[in-house]
Amino acid sequence: LLQYFSFPGRYFRWWIKKTRIEKKTAFIDLLCAVPLQQIYGCPLGGIGGGTITRGWRGEFCRWQLNPGLYQYETVIANQFTVCLRCKGQTIYQQVLSVERPGRLQGWNWGYCGRYAFYHALYPRAWLVYELPGQQVVLTCRQVSPVIPHDYKDSSLPVGVFIWEVENGRDEEVEVSIMFSLQNGTGAQEAGSGGHWNEPFSLHRDGQRVAGVLLHHCPAVNPFTLAISAREKAGTGVTHVTAFDPTGSGREVWQDLLQDGRLDSPAGKSGPTEKGEVTAAAVCASCRVPAHGHKTLEFALAWDMPCVHFGSKEKLHLRRYTRFFGSEGDAAPALSHYALTHYEEWERKIEAWQNPILENSQLPSWYKSALFNELYFLTDGGTIWMEVPPDCSAEEVQGPAGAGLSHLLPVLREYGRFAYLEGQEYRMYNTYDVHFYASFALIMLWPKLQISLQYDIAVTVVNEDVQPRQYLMCGQTAQVKMKNVVPHDIGDPGDEPWQRVNAYLMHDTADWKDLNLKFVLQVYRDYYVTRDSLYLRDMWPVCQAVMESELKFDTDNDGLIENGGFADQTYDAWVVHGASAYCGGLWLAAVCMMCKMAEVLGDTEVRQKYLDILSKGKEAFERMLWNGKYYNYDSSGSDTSSSIMSDQCAGQWFLGACDLDQGEYEVFPKSHVLSALKTIFEKNVLGFAGGTMGAVNGMRPDGVPDTSSVQSDEVWVGVVYSLAATMIQEGMVEEGFRTAEGCYRTVWERLGMAFQTPEAYREKKVYRSLAYMRPLSIWSMQLALERRAGRAPAPAGLPQGHSHP
Repeated sequence: LLQYFSFPGRYFRWWIKKTRIEKKTAFIDLLCAVPLQQIYGCPLGGIGGGTITRGWRGEFCRWQLNPGLYQYETVIANQFTVCLRCKGQTIYQQVLSVERPGRLQGWNWGYCGRYAFYHALYPRAWLVYELPGQQVVLTCRQVSPVIPHDYKDSSLPVGVFIWEVENGRDEEVEVSIMFSLQNGTGAQEAGSGGHWNEPFSLHRDGQRVAGVLLHHCPAVNPFTLAISAREKAGTGVTHVTAFDPTGSGREVWQDLLQDGRLDSPAGKSGPTEKGEVTAAAVCASCRVPAHGHKTLEFALAWDMPCVHFGSKEKLHLRRYTRFFGSEGDAAPALSHYALTHYEEWERKIEAWQNPILENSQLPSWYKSALFNELYFLTDGGTIWMEVPPDCSAEEVQGPAGAGLSHLLPVLREYGRFAYLEGQEYRMYNTYDVHFYASFALIMLWPKLQISLQYDIAVTVVNEDVQPRQYLMCGQTAQVKMKNVVPHDIGDPGDEPWQRVNAYLMHDTADWKDLNLKFVLQVYRDYYVTRDSLYLRDMWPVCQAVMESELKFDTDNDGLIENGGFADQTYDAWVVHGASAYCGGLWLAAVCMMCKMAEVLGDTEVRQKYLDILSKGKEAFERMLWNGKYYNYDSSGSDTSSSIMSDQCAGQWFLGACDLDQGEYEVFPKSHVLSALKTIFEKNVLGFAGGTMGAVNGMRPDGVPDTSSVQSDEVWVGVVYSLAATMIQEGMVEEGFRTAEGCYRTVWERLGMAFQTPEAYREKKVYRSLAYMRPLSIWSMQLALERRAGRAPAPAGLPQGHSHP
């Protein structure tokens, strides 16, 4: 990855200081990339309370409980085990895992993978076990509370496992499922000592839930894990409070084998010694009549209510504490709530997803991509924090934010939301990338997008004058200038929101896209929500950032110029002069300023930007249009005529807001269609046989642009936004063909399910696993919905295979 940058010495010295001397994690670690493991499945948990990912073979293998920090460790003790009994005798007992580990050798491992099947449609997943020779089928349905427009249950750190048992025998069978879990996340601190377990039972509203609490007590961010099952008529729940997951496990195995139950000792376990690890198990049992069907229900909850980020300066309360308290004793109530509400969650999830799933005109791969890419909204190191009730307006808005009159009410009601640029790129709310991903938020949790925008607005109007050196150029500049949109709101290893711009590569005050992307999102958010209070609050901020941006129009032709370096989201792809990408975003933002001024009755500002728009449109067409598409830039260099897949980004946002016709048409419709057709022909069909999406840059002669390490990459999130633009312009079949290449490449050929990277190349080189930008696929859905509202969807869309 160091090939990206021309500063290996400067970066290496900084990396040594950060990781070896300060013992902290680098915001981008170019020397220790996360290795690809083709194992991941659907994550567990709601938004902002941490996530635990299960692999497609059922293992618990990726942990994000400490905010923004990941542990990629499969904890082998975390398993489901089945015990079958007929006529008082155990006839089958098996760990439902294909593994054969070196520990817990007293257990029966090595389930045959040919008899197990995995399906995922986020936020649910299904593991089906056809128990060999037993005439019994188990289906484990995994459910997390990720529910659009829900700002309570969607915050909960829980997952539910519903085990459907089908008995194909001619006789009754007694079925027990045991859920075992190690105390902690398998990381080194598990051996620090002082951890302990205790059984619990909670009877409320006529429903009883029983299980074990596993208290994990590190010095920073202690938490409690809870495994539990629902007791009901005909279902018994038993437990083992503590066992050694590093030993043979024979006692637990024999306990279950003997009668399909666990011993259920009373009282809590003693605290672990240093170097000692402990685990617990919960078992649910029921009798299933011949050719009958029964259900066993389990929950996994984790309660880390109060968290410090890396600086340990401030204590933050997670969103769910508003409903379940912040004392660290919520795990029983969370478990009970999950097990008594998951059916309602599933009804809401199905009501949301079924209209799309049942639309036969949409290809199957698209349905999978649309929902499964949403994993990143919870598993992007995501945090959703409360603003303390006693917090004053001055504390939140800083010295210059008094004009944001609804800032505090919005943050108090909906909290503060942030997610990482990527699991390997540890910066929260990276704004040039969130621009693409934001469609998922504004369509599904619009109040979180509004909250995020208020946080950005506060940062815009304030400044941080602390000086620092930037790694790309070696120059020193202040951390954050006034009236400039920040690159990000901070590093989880430091103190997000308080210290912004963790990105040290460039001084992004000179980037050309950030301010524009703020304006574009403000109007798009208003267009989707019709929140006029939000628009009025943001209007002065939009004027300030556009005024700041005007300095980049150095020749006063109504069009901004790039600065001869990589001064936008393509941060290793140099741009000189006028450019299709930033120039197009600029004109779209100017157009939206005119529209917002019209809505708000600000005739003076409207006329100002109408004049700029008139000049800028003429300059853009004159300097960049070549008869077929818009040139990459106006420099006249060897690569200025490259075909950029993202050249219509401004048109993408305009079309999403119905500002692409009539008096607000910025780019001539014939030019947009010609550019999109050229991109489809050259960047899509002319690259990798049309099977990998659109390459970022293509030369007119059909050879990828290799002038930059980013120009010959495919960026998945950019491809999804390009596909949305095609759909908006009526090129529906081409849009689906373009996006399908990315889905097939990532989710099928490269085995990168639930870790979609930012980028890949034709020859199996990839960069930055589990990245934010691909959430832009929701702009495809918005385009389809807008089209369906205007006219019937066209027939004959390409069909994928039938498997979801």
